[in-house]
Amino acid sequence: MIEHLGGAVIPTGFDVPVEPLRRTAHYTGEPGCIAEARAFAELFLEQLRSEWCAEADPRTGGDLLLIVSELVTNADRHSQGPYILELEGTDSSVTVAVYDSSVALPRRFPRDPQRIGRHGLEIVHALATEVSVARVPVGKCVRAVLDLRP
Repeated sequence: MIEHLGGAVIPTGFDVPVEPLRRTAHYTGEPGCIAEARAFAELFLEQLRSEWCAEADPRTGGDLLLIVSELVTNADRHSQGPYILELEGTDSSVTVAVYDSSVALPRRFPRDPQRIGRHGLEIVHALATEVSVARVPVGKCVRAVLDLRP
């Protein structure tokens, strides 16, 4: 909200959301889940642009979809059960967290252009400003933070 007093524009601070935007989706691992997760992330980013006035350009949007794809694909391939995609964002960043039932922590392989496959975590590290892995009571959580600012 902005108040106009005698011609002066005074921001009151009520026009900015207080809590980050958060959305969660659950996937079973059936065919099509990775595409659904990407679509979910696209809708989330549109809502972030609308509600938080996030200025994510098309390249940043593509980076978000790639991070979601890589993390969800890893959960789909390496866990024995369903997995959860959690997105949290503001005007400046989006945190992507994927929870799965596998207790095996992911390995980041050294850069090797000759290697076929196993580049997922390497890609996530290249795009994100922060990547972390933590064990949780039912398995693990892989979290990546993407900076939306140009």
